Amino acid sequence: MWLSYLKVFTLDARFRAANPQFNGVLECLYVGMTSKTPEERFKQHKTGYRNLKGHKLSANIVEKYGTYLRPSLYNHINLKPMNREQALEMEKKLPGT
Repeated sequence: MWLSYLKVFTLDARFRAANPQFNGVLECLYVGMTSKTPEERFKQHKTGYRNLKGHKLSANIVEKYGTYLRPSLYNHINLKPMNREQALEMEKKLPGT
């Protein structure tokens, strides 16, 4: 079984400034799922990680604008192992999705 974790990253003010639809009240968040721990995946995003075949596995938006993890938004969900389908359903319920 492929285990999944949910992750939430905060995006900085430069991202907000580049998005005219930003209402000035809500935070800008990046929400996703991964087979890595959220900490491992955030590090991969920030370093522009590429796999052994040279494929970039990091999201440009997080590499450029990601500031920090928001464990208070996902830790309670990641307590139980999830398969991919369960993680997709939970991802829809998180803020920012």
